[in-house]
Amino acid sequence: MLTGIRVVSFNHFHAGPMAAQLLADMGADVIAVEPVDGAFHRNWAVANHFVAGQSVNLLTTGRNKRSLALDMKSEAGRRVARRLLENADVVMENFRPGAMARMGFGYEQVKAFNPRIVYASVSGYGASGPDRDQPGQDLLLQARSGLAARTGRADGPPTPTGPVIVDQHAASLLAMGILAALLSRERTGEGRLVEGSLLQSAIDLQAESLTAWMNGARSQTSRGRHGLASWCSSGPSGIHATADGYLAVSMAATADLAVALDMPELAAFAPGDSFARSDEITRLVAQRLAQRPTAEWLPALEARGIWHMPVKDYEDLRSDPQLAHLDVFVTLPGAEGAEITMLNHPLRYDGKPPALRHVPQRLGMQTRDILGELGFSAEDIDGLVASRAVGVAA
Repeated sequence: MLTGIRVVSFNHFHAGPMAAQLLADMGADVIAVEPVDGAFHRNWAVANHFVAGQSVNLLTTGRNKRSLALDMKSEAGRRVARRLLENADVVMENFRPGAMARMGFGYEQVKAFNPRIVYASVSGYGASGPDRDQPGQDLLLQARSGLAARTGRADGPPTPTGPVIVDQHAASLLAMGILAALLSRERTGEGRLVEGSLLQSAIDLQAESLTAWMNGARSQTSRGRHGLASWCSSGPSGIHATADGYLAVSMAATADLAVALDMPELAAFAPGDSFARSDEITRLVAQRLAQRPTAEWLPALEARGIWHMPVKDYEDLRSDPQLAHLDVFVTLPGAEGAEITMLNHPLRYDGKPPALRHVPQRLGMQTRDILGELGFSAEDIDGLVASRAVGVAA
């Protein structure tokens, strides 16, 4: 769908590379520009786990991209970057504000020689304002935005989510903004500057509960009691312990729960009590669910049409038939020959996910190809390699 669109990605670590990967999945020619010794996400791995020398961070955000290793601090490297950007459709970066401008490739500088450019950046706190230079990282933004304070149980501390959901959401928003800017350019002929921030992405993740709070909704605690999912949930919506595991129950009427759980005392609650008396309802249901194993509750909950789900962990996902049907996991040989498993693109087009064109590449795997496309001769390329202005894969 994006065939013919060239994206130059100067991104490092999660939000920027993930946004670029989404565009690559849709068919864009994404050139991942990294320093000659590799970007941060290539050299540092979540869980300190590498597969045949490739970091899991690269395996997470590196598919369908071509790799160009480039020393942007050298004059020769900047000349290559200039030529690369002259005919690019999109340039992406997630350095601290001002870093690209200091190298001569800020938005206004690139726009001067490529007025059709869509220039997209994402930073911790935005390109301006009192905190623009503060370090932005997912955990810090969960703390700053109120997300951690509103996650977890009332009898526990503020709790960060395990996955980096702020980075992930920022990536999705940035990709959406880039697509809108490209569509606008087709109509007007003019490029645009698209700016995202982890801070506003963290706020946006909380749109429902935060809007309720800003308009007067309140609770006695920042987090739900007795396993209630959140401070603003209706009872008993949340995750509750059973005799052998955990079970999520969502938005259930007390009349149905009274039958399914064999709890006649729940029948006395009025429909409006699910909010007004949510603590009491949740406590009663939590105590009851703990008395039997998970499997024993499922038939009765199903019979009454109560929304529920046993809590699964990662080891359960491979055998999930719906995930298998959606082709969520893709296992194949990686660039180093070792078998790797990646997550597939999260959308389907005409009933199927887009094709996987490139596994995450070795650093500089396409450097020579890309320079050749830019008009550099073989002799020129050899000189750039010899001077270490560019890097090539072994």
